[in-house]
Amino acid sequence: MTESTAVKYFFAFFLVITASLKGFGQAGKAEADLKQIMESKEVVGLSVAVVKNGDIIYTHSFGWKDVESSSPLTDRDIFRIASISKSFSATSVMQLIEAGKLSLKDDMSDLAGFKVRNPKYPETVITLKMALSHTSSINDSEGYLSLDVINPGKNENWAKCYSDYEPGKGYRYCNLNYNMVGTIIEKQSGERFDRYVKHHILDPLKLYGGYCVDSLDAHLFSTIYEYDSVSRKFRPAPLAYAPRREEIRNYVMGYSTPVFSPTGGMKISATDLAKYMIMHMNKGEYKGTRIMTKKSAALMQNRISTEEGYGMAMMNVDNMIPGKMMTGHTGSAYGLYSAMFFQPKEKFGIVVITNGCSPLYTDGFNEVLRVTINSLYANFIK
Repeated sequence: MTESTAVKYFFAFFLVITASLKGFGQAGKAEADLKQIMESKEVVGLSVAVVKNGDIIYTHSFGWKDVESSSPLTDRDIFRIASISKSFSATSVMQLIEAGKLSLKDDMSDLAGFKVRNPKYPETVITLKMALSHTSSINDSEGYLSLDVINPGKNENWAKCYSDYEPGKGYRYCNLNYNMVGTIIEKQSGERFDRYVKHHILDPLKLYGGYCVDSLDAHLFSTIYEYDSVSRKFRPAPLAYAPRREEIRNYVMGYSTPVFSPTGGMKISATDLAKYMIMHMNKGEYKGTRIMTKKSAALMQNRISTEEGYGMAMMNVDNMIPGKMMTGHTGSAYGLYSAMFFQPKEKFGIVVITNGCSPLYTDGFNEVLRVTINSLYANFIK
């Protein structure tokens, strides 16, 4: 080996070591920051993932998966991620539109199989696009765990499910919208909702997760803890992973779908959720596998409700990281809080999930999610 060649090898080795030490320093600083956040914000467990230039550059889990058994949280563990689940439903709809089985202009009455009309505006068609963007005027005042609440043939108070504004001319976040969308996915695909998502989203992207509790390894479930603000104590939330076996045994395709909660029932790890997020950041493609077109992905992300910045299961917010317009979604249920946000042009994104914390909100976001995202941004992206 010549002297010049040796110098080149040494220089290359030096760059690798320097980069490794820099990465180690970033991780060490970030983990110290996150541990301090957990102590100050009363966090049970925290799982995070950071994406940069289309790749996951950091994952870590802190705290407890299950307090009672003293089980530490790991990156393999899965959570019910709540409303981020809506994006899986919307992605499924876009696939069916591409297959020619649906249109965003379709009348929800035709799709649902019963009248879906705001009685104050009976001539205004409520479209699939309105349901996906929460502009349908439908609300959750009668609940959303069954389609019976909005079906005129099942609930005499069905009219209460509609708000005062004309469909398409206002915004109201509504879980019932997406449980209805789930039934439509079944009707048009011929597959049970949870199986459709597995076969057409999770399996192609090689992700572990799902909506059906009994189809997953129960040992991976992170216990979710509700916070009692009076006693300042956490208690397990047993309904978070309720298997609902009796309802599944008596399942009616195209109607019983809320059993799986298309609006909030996905169970997945932070790491796999980050891979799914990369697919959306890349407009439908992850590691050479495309599951929807760029046009479909853009339609999901583009603002429909201008004031709220909501598209179709994707919101655009400028108050999560100062000076950055972020695209994604949050989730909260049973004491869990989750966030999946990315910056489409700068190609970075962050996933944060906690299975229990003090539920303090600042400017519309859970404070634990906000400060954790900003810490990870400062340590790994900025």
